[in-house]
Amino acid sequence: MRVLDERGIVAPLREFLDRVRAEGGMLHVSLDVDFLDPSIAPAVGTTVPGGTTFREAHLVMELLHESDLVTSLDLVELNPFLDERGRTARLMVDLVASLMGRKVFDRPTRGHM
Repeated sequence: MRVLDERGIVAPLREFLDRVRAEGGMLHVSLDVDFLDPSIAPAVGTTVPGGTTFREAHLVMELLHESDLVTSLDLVELNPFLDERGRTARLMVDLVASLMGRKVFDRPTRGHM
């Protein structure tokens, strides 16, 4: 986390993606709700403050999409019984959309529930 705090998310992620590409690798993404800050994704059993923000999470997904290295995806640690009116589930769906190529600003604005 210190590297991310000091350098941000983009540079380390791009370096990692470049290494994977140089080795001829591909990626499986395990989209774990735990990596999101609980203020935006409360539907997880063990919340840990300090996770990624809404925009950082979408940026990660957008960079992964642009890399053309992702071959598979799973969604884990979402507990719908702890969700607040589907808030975390909707965010996960939006993050998957970003991973598949949809940009955050392509989406219509919707009111908060």
